[in-house]
Amino acid sequence: MDSTRKLWFGLGALLVASFAVLLWAGTEIFRAAPPVPERVVSEQGDVLYTRADIEKGRQVWQSIGGMQLGSIWGHGGYVAPDWSADWLHREAIAVLDGWSRAHGAESFRKLPSEQQGMLRARLETIVRRNTYNPESGTITVSAERAAAMQSVASHYVSLFGNGADTATLREAYAMRNDTVPDASHRQALTAFFWWTAWAAGTERPGVTGETLAPEQEGVVPQRVTYTNNWPSEPLIGNRPPPSLWVWSAFSVLFLIAGIALLGWHHARTHEEAPASFPATDPLANMRITPSMRATAKYFWVVLALFLVQIVLGAITAHYQVEGQNAYGYALADVLPYSITRTWHTQLAVLWIAVAWLATGLYIAPALSGHEPKFQRFGVNFLFVSLLVIVVGSFAGQWLAVMQNLGLENNFWFGHQGWEYADMGRFWQWYLFIGLLLWLTLVGRALWPVLRGPKTETRTVVGLLFLSTVCIGLFFASALMWGEHTHISEVEYWRWWLVHLWVEGFFEVFAAAVMALIFVRLGLVRASSASTAVLFATVIFMAGGVLGTLHHLYFVGTPTAVVALGASFSALEVVPLAYIGFEAYHTYRMGKATPWMARYRWPILFFVAVSFWNLVGAGLFGFLINPPLSLYYMQGLNLTPLHGHTALFGVYGMLGIALVLFCMRGLRGQVQWDTRALKTAFWCLNIGLALMAVLTLLPLGTLQLLAAIEHGYYYARSAEFMQKPIVDMLVWMRVPGDVIFSVGAVALAWFVFRLWVAARPVRAIDGLPEGES
Repeated sequence: MDSTRKLWFGLGALLVASFAVLLWAGTEIFRAAPPVPERVVSEQGDVLYTRADIEKGRQVWQSIGGMQLGSIWGHGGYVAPDWSADWLHREAIAVLDGWSRAHGAESFRKLPSEQQGMLRARLETIVRRNTYNPESGTITVSAERAAAMQSVASHYVSLFGNGADTATLREAYAMRNDTVPDASHRQALTAFFWWTAWAAGTERPGVTGETLAPEQEGVVPQRVTYTNNWPSEPLIGNRPPPSLWVWSAFSVLFLIAGIALLGWHHARTHEEAPASFPATDPLANMRITPSMRATAKYFWVVLALFLVQIVLGAITAHYQVEGQNAYGYALADVLPYSITRTWHTQLAVLWIAVAWLATGLYIAPALSGHEPKFQRFGVNFLFVSLLVIVVGSFAGQWLAVMQNLGLENNFWFGHQGWEYADMGRFWQWYLFIGLLLWLTLVGRALWPVLRGPKTETRTVVGLLFLSTVCIGLFFASALMWGEHTHISEVEYWRWWLVHLWVEGFFEVFAAAVMALIFVRLGLVRASSASTAVLFATVIFMAGGVLGTLHHLYFVGTPTAVVALGASFSALEVVPLAYIGFEAYHTYRMGKATPWMARYRWPILFFVAVSFWNLVGAGLFGFLINPPLSLYYMQGLNLTPLHGHTALFGVYGMLGIALVLFCMRGLRGQVQWDTRALKTAFWCLNIGLALMAVLTLLPLGTLQLLAAIEHGYYYARSAEFMQKPIVDMLVWMRVPGDVIFSVGAVALAWFVFRLWVAARPVRAIDGLPEGES
């Protein structure tokens, strides 16, 4: 069996085993998810909340933007608080203050430290004790808790309405007045927030010894809450359980071992270089088919979406400074924070995905030389469908957040509230059908290569086709939950979409496309490219599939899922540790022959991908991935530090590189004045670096210190986030944002001039005047 066959067999076995374990983990998550009670009653028998209240409250939360306005269990936006942690802390303080008044003190803080310790111990007992009765579906709370719950609920009713007593907080949280105008909806919203806080503070039922720790006579084994003791809350004894320490340590060991094994493999293998390079650019005279030419409009839309995303990002960031206004204008009345953040995050995925989808439509006929019948019509029809999806889903989300759509229509046409999966179900179905059409269009163009005589490139083309199939089919994970599916189950499937779809199969697609480009340029042997891409896919998928679980540590999952997520998310970083070799190899390709100067800037964008893969995905990713790290960092600004540098730095830069390669084919017969490209490249990279170093890293570090010392609630509170140093760090984003925006405009200007101010190339194989 040759090496290629072995790698194919290994990849197949790896995927079968990985997905089997991932599905098993899903069953464990569904089994261990915190129960939604039928009723919540006081010890006196008063009904405080019902299941219907909790379900309706979740619908209200989703309709106002859900995870885009604050967060639940650490997942979501960063300006408003995490509502689970916020409720848990407020309820704890309300109970303690009530007891303190009974002791003659004005509040808990006024008591002597000895009495404070006694009351904290008492509070920990009543909050952490699980009083859920599975037979009746009832949760019973003490009279003190019932009174505290009513007090906290009144606070939220005022906050999400127009109460004068919470006006300052609304401004700090960037919430518009009357976020939820219906009073009954505000009351139901409090039921959902309470339930998420109850799960975070209530111990999961279990049997003695399930922690696997040696037992000691007379000592009660430590229990964890449904969210594995997240968030950190000293008042009720929420602190990292032993399992987080153990599996964080093991994740570091797995990382070191993986790097060592990959280093050994790299040392014993040698890259096969071609004996000679082509004298001229093999793609210079490539025939551009009608469907390939029709993809040009996709790239124009990519740039338009990119520019709009930057504008929305600037507005979203500014909300953290002025709250409800933008330089004195009441912008929240028209474009609330939750909608600008929704569109900003959704456009990030959309413009990058459209760039990659268009690349697939362009490169498939280029590889096969085959233009199927009605291919151009299919490309144009898909383009119109994508525009309809963007406009329709965005309009529905705005109507939902403005509370004009109604709860009965929100799930299908409005705002689902799940970060990166915000669009209504109708639009998700529409997009899924569009992806199946894309899969068909790419597949039918590649089919002659796949079914024709065996060639050295067929392995890479086959991998490209399989990644296309997975991209088309795995979006179906967004359709796996319903309007009332348990939130733990929704999170499981949502991360299938975000992690596997975006970070998994698109990664394989990109690797295959890059390999095929270099093979067609004659810079890499086809056999070497096939082996390299297959090996890279095996290495990435070894950690990538089960690494999905590192997003699920604190959403109601059992300890086994934490162990799997910690172990395999560490392996995700392993191939990134050697990304420098890839960067050097790519840069060397750009200098292999004189005519490669035509591809200098696409090549440099590929080099930038390698850099940000190492820094954004690798260093900043592993910073937050171990369970103990994420326990404190989830939902702090160290999370968007990883998100910005990985999403744009890796996938965005790669999307731009692919766009430029396609532009070379579409507009290769005109002169490229690359001064604008040079500006774009350096401004985008410098701007992103400044954004990370001047704001996200120092602000996230300050929040981390606050979370460790005072608890997670404080790190996300208005009291902390309104400090002068935080305000200064937010303003320090301006230089990076401005430089980044200049780069985006320069890129758009360059592409615009390729069509409106083009001059013919005098010599195809030479370097036209103005190119560099």
